[in-house]
Amino acid sequence: MTQNTSLSYRDAGVDIDAGDALVDRIKPLAKKTLRDGVLGGIGGFGALFEVPKRYKEPVLVSGTDGVGTKLRLAFELNRHDTVGQDLVAMSVNDILVLGAESLFFLDYFACGKLDVDTAASVVGGIAKGCELAGCALIGGETAEMPGMYPDGEYDLAGFAVGVVEKSKAIDGKTIAAGDVVLGLASSGAHSNGYSLVRKIIERSQPDMNAKFDGERTLADVVMAPTRIYVKPVLALLEKLTVKGMAHITGGGLLENVPRVLPENTVAELQKAAWPRPKLFDWMQAEGNVAENEMHRVFNCGIGLVVVVAAADAEAAMAELQAQGETVYRIGQIRARSGDEAQTLVV
Repeated sequence: MTQNTSLSYRDAGVDIDAGDALVDRIKPLAKKTLRDGVLGGIGGFGALFEVPKRYKEPVLVSGTDGVGTKLRLAFELNRHDTVGQDLVAMSVNDILVLGAESLFFLDYFACGKLDVDTAASVVGGIAKGCELAGCALIGGETAEMPGMYPDGEYDLAGFAVGVVEKSKAIDGKTIAAGDVVLGLASSGAHSNGYSLVRKIIERSQPDMNAKFDGERTLADVVMAPTRIYVKPVLALLEKLTVKGMAHITGGGLLENVPRVLPENTVAELQKAAWPRPKLFDWMQAEGNVAENEMHRVFNCGIGLVVVVAAADAEAAMAELQAQGETVYRIGQIRARSGDEAQTLVV
């Protein structure tokens, strides 16, 4: 190619036509997530959303996250249809713990060379996550950046915006000794601790396609998408007072539950109160991971913690079960002694 040859964006590694094709594939997916408040669709320079008028003192709540190194397994296993739900779940579950209803979600997909089928599969997962959360996928960004990512790889980030009535925002300040801790079952490791998950897989060299848990393979289990708790918990909040919630993400049970506790309290969790999924037992054995490390890194089967008054515990469990959740009474709140850890698994 001579210096006089006319160069195009495609010559530089960016395929505008592929980007346009992806937008065409995304539009019907996004359309399925539309809800009240959306004033503009995919394709504009910005997305317009009107806060529902039923709120008297609306407070906006936002959260942002990625999928982490679970993406590395997605590349290796060529499974791209679930990580989009992971992306949505990490943000909508985070803002849920403040009592917020998810309103809308935006995503950022970056790659070296755009593969329309792969990108559409990822965005399909994002759209499914938004449907499960009841929020609208109203925009995003697809960035094709030659030389920035290896072939076949991409990165994901996103953020959710929700709303809560100012008087109903949940901050954990009323949590007191005697309150009950409920745990909602996770769907697996969700999207946390995957650097350790991958290290364990690297060490044990398992057959990822062999049956592992019932009919599910190990690949199925490690790629299971993060459970989205939004609709069941919002239904609970319509009926009962919830004092505090914690989304069990990076930091596991030991570091996430204290984020919602008053300094003079401790959440004492009973390890025998819930069944630990096979994945976590396998990882602990294959990686020779200490028990405390397991609870500091992984959710160990509990994806969301809900704290209620003892008098409301049975009703809260019944409501969550009616909404399709698997719920366990996993512990209680007690007074803290000195500077002891605020969450104990005993």
